[in-house]
Amino acid sequence: RSTSGAKPESARARGARSERGERREGERGAAAIRCVAYNNQSNRLAVSRTDGTVEIYNLSANYFQEKFFPGHESRATEALCWAEGQRLFSAGLNGEIIEYDLQALNIKYAMDAFGGPIWSMAASPSDSQLLVGCEDGSVKLFQITPDKIQFERNFDRQKSRILSLSWHPSGTHIAAGSIDYISVFDVKSGSAVHKMIVDRQYMGVSKRKCIVWGVAFLSDGTVISVDSAGKVQFWDSATGTLVKSHLIANADVQSIAVANQEDSFVVGTAEGTVFHFQLVPVTSNSSEKQWVRTKPFQHHTHDVRTVAHSPTSLISGGTDTHLVIRPLMEKVEVKNYDAALRKITFPHRRLISCSRKRHLLLFQFAHHLELWRLGSTVATGKNGDTLPLSKNADHLLYLKTKGPENIICSCISPCGSWIAYSTASRFFLYRLNYEHDNINLKRVSKMPAFLRSALQILFSEDSTKLFVASNQGALHIVQLSGGSFKHLHAFQPQSGTVEAMCLLAVSPDGNWLAASGTSAGVHVYNVKQLKVFEYSIPDKHYTDWSRTVQKHGFHHLWLQRDTPITHISFHPKRPMHILLHDAYMFCIIDKSLPLPNDKTLLYNPFPPTNESDVQRRTAHAFKISKIYKPLLFMDLLDERTLVAVERPLDDIIAQLPPPIKKKKFGT
Repeated sequence: RSTSGAKPESARARGARSERGERREGERGAAAIRCVAYNNQSNRLAVSRTDGTVEIYNLSANYFQEKFFPGHESRATEALCWAEGQRLFSAGLNGEIIEYDLQALNIKYAMDAFGGPIWSMAASPSDSQLLVGCEDGSVKLFQITPDKIQFERNFDRQKSRILSLSWHPSGTHIAAGSIDYISVFDVKSGSAVHKMIVDRQYMGVSKRKCIVWGVAFLSDGTVISVDSAGKVQFWDSATGTLVKSHLIANADVQSIAVANQEDSFVVGTAEGTVFHFQLVPVTSNSSEKQWVRTKPFQHHTHDVRTVAHSPTSLISGGTDTHLVIRPLMEKVEVKNYDAALRKITFPHRRLISCSRKRHLLLFQFAHHLELWRLGSTVATGKNGDTLPLSKNADHLLYLKTKGPENIICSCISPCGSWIAYSTASRFFLYRLNYEHDNINLKRVSKMPAFLRSALQILFSEDSTKLFVASNQGALHIVQLSGGSFKHLHAFQPQSGTVEAMCLLAVSPDGNWLAASGTSAGVHVYNVKQLKVFEYSIPDKHYTDWSRTVQKHGFHHLWLQRDTPITHISFHPKRPMHILLHDAYMFCIIDKSLPLPNDKTLLYNPFPPTNESDVQRRTAHAFKISKIYKPLLFMDLLDERTLVAVERPLDDIIAQLPPPIKKKKFGT
């Protein structure tokens, strides 16, 4: 049994029903992407999903999802932006503005804007002010202080909700998109200086209303708008007149993002198409330039709810759950790894844990856990055969959380007798007793206050200890005995720091615990002596094999992989074997064999066909399988058995509502 951990969001209501206020029943899944925000200073991308989950990707480190903030049922995020360099803000339909603590990985504070649901937000070019657009037609200006934000004033209230906002690069004016019109405000006075009426015509038919989903204010005073009538329009903000209009879709154009140099922009549509516009000379020798639609991309099956424009790529996300990063070939200096299209679907953290002793898998969803016993077979066969099950998998337990918060982390003990999980405010520990095919589940009550919440949970190999990384930066060691627990020790963070530990690993003998946080440091704890050893990744000492790898270098195809390794384990009886996987391959590294060079085939899916092929396929250390994909989980059950969990993308797409039908040529 496999799972993605969430059900995707329903598609946006379209045409005359395309206002964001209309939400279909069953839209509470955590999969659909709602907003993306690119940070040019740190080359990081913030992504929010429809359940309030926020993820941060490091684009300089193989697009790794290095941080995440769990979702909440009451936080339907509609806007996301960076300000003052590394400060991240979001706003949504609950009317609150939220700032995130990127070190402690929790919400720093939430502030009510007192304008009803918030539909849009934008930081000033100076990064010192924040604008939000509200349901009641108000545009509110906040001053960003070192510790918080402070309300400054309201702009002239409009007749309808403010669905999109954009600052002029000088910071003197803003453009605001509403229903049927665009307003231009003077920031100093807060007054509307122009109101530009948007044409309701849609494919020759006058619509009931036209929704301005996005606006972009350029340095020369041009305002670009995208709307529910399928149009991209250019306006002169000085005169309030329409300059040019492009009809590009038979449905809503829902998002827009402009490059810093203002020489290109990207838009996303409800048909799943992303269009690229570029500013090009009118003629080969002309200094006059015009906006031209240059490239359409179809990497999504459903609505493209949000787009971003980095210096070298176009970024898009939407209802189909995929985060797509498409490099601009003319901006990429080296035409290899950096030029690869990336489509990120699954989180770079584990949503599945395993009880090796009882052959159980625990699956983590947004609001519940499922426990399954693996099936088994008595059949035999040759290498590559698929064997019939003599006993099917059993669904043993469905454990639903209470309250609106998403589950952050979960784990089942190797012996199968304990289950622990945490939300943002509560930690839960259960004892499991097995009687034939029945399970008796008992919750451990009266948890201490310091175990209020956890970012990561891990059991020791012998299931006698529980390691808990709290959201306050501390690491707790809990002794498990029978149906009770005892707190043994807490490793506290260094004075003056609250670095959240989001990765944990324990040695097989239970003596050593490694933890890594939001910085590049790794902490190693001696569980027996309760001491800590710390080293940073750049200064660590390597084994002889690791030094050989550094000297020799990796195969170029290995370096060009576009997904990060999500799990590494070691064979208990074969110390020379390292097992690892990402979303699209499983690999066993045999340290006793030579490393492959660039002339050697890295992937050997088929037997050699002739003598020269045999020479090319010299035995090397990397044994790679791409049978299972996307691969969410893989680990050893025992010395001779692996368990793999894959989540076919077709299954996810099948759960989504039908996409907009597009007329094909000749039909």
